[in-house]
Amino acid sequence: MAVSIDDIKKLKELSGIGLTDAKAALVEADGDFDKALQALRKKGLTKAEKKGDREAREGIIDSYVHGGRIGVLVEVNCETDFVARLDGFKSFAHEIALQVASMAPIYVSEADIPAEELERVRAEATERAAESGKPAAMLEKIVDGQVKKHFEEKVLLSQAYIKNDKQTVGEFLKENVAILGENLVIRQFKRIELGVSE
Repeated sequence: MAVSIDDIKKLKELSGIGLTDAKAALVEADGDFDKALQALRKKGLTKAEKKGDREAREGIIDSYVHGGRIGVLVEVNCETDFVARLDGFKSFAHEIALQVASMAPIYVSEADIPAEELERVRAEATERAAESGKPAAMLEKIVDGQVKKHFEEKVLLSQAYIKNDKQTVGEFLKENVAILGENLVIRQFKRIELGVSE
């Protein structure tokens, strides 16, 4: 299957892989660019997950102010000072600041949700599920689904990425790990909205 050189170059730029790998991915996907990109994302995620164990203590604090009404500070870490100075890394940190400003998450990851809050939401979901009259065998799945849905918008890494709603922020993070070649960590954020106190 013949693939266009423009598609190969575009795939190389988007994924951070070599030309040969980009061409092979396109051939494997029968020339379907989106399918090739999706396949590379999946492969990149496995590479990204291996990098996830490495310590990330360098990085930057990025800020974003929207119309003088919403302000965000976000700390994003990487492994080396070299990567912290790259435009791609700075751009990634800024995208995260925009996401926080726009979608107002409360937690970075599911691990940050306090146990008592998780238990409270689970208890409410269990009560609703029990009243639904559904078979007992289905109740646990229903409760799990409701708990996940409740926190989906509150957890930054679970949110749909504002510039590509087919991708979560967590997947966007892993994609950038694959592109930049280092473990990246969104350590913390602070969002301030005029007239709204925590």
